Amino acid sequence: MQMISRWIGEIVVGGPDFTGYCMAAASFLALPYALNSGSHIRVNLLLNAMGRYRRYGDIWCWAVASYLTFLFARYAIKLTYESYRFNDISQGQDAWPIWIPQMSMVVGTVLLAVCALDNLICTLFAGKDNIRSAAVDAHAE
Repeated sequence: MQMISRWIGEIVVGGPDFTGYCMAAASFLALPYALNSGSHIRVNLLLNAMGRYRRYGDIWCWAVASYLTFLFARYAIKLTYESYRFNDISQGQDAWPIWIPQMSMVVGTVLLAVCALDNLICTLFAGKDNIRSAAVDAHAE
C-alpha cells in the first residue's frame, strides 16, 4: 500500500503500525492451527519414560495447558475490554483505537484455549489427542 501511495504522491499514515497489527494478528490466529498440527514444542522425553503411565502424564499436561491457555484468554479479553472502555488510542500517527487490533489476540487465544480443552477431553475419553504431526501425515500418503 505504501509503494502504491509513493507512486501516486500520497502518504499512508501509520503504515508501519498497521503492518505490526497484521503481523501480531497472523501470529495469534495461527496458534490453534499450530497446536493441532504439531508445530508447538512438545517434550516427549519424560512422557515416553513414563511407559504405561504415559496417558496420565498426557492428561496432566493437557489439564495444565488448558488452565494456562484459559487464563491467557481471560486476560487478553480483560485487556481488550479495558482498552475499549478507556478509549485507548495507538501511539503512532494513525491514532487508531487499540482494541480493534487487540481483537485478533482475543480470538486467537480463545481458540487456542478451546483446542487445548478439546485435546484434554479427547485424551480423557478416547485416550488420544488431536495432534497430527507432519511426519505422520507424510507417512500416511
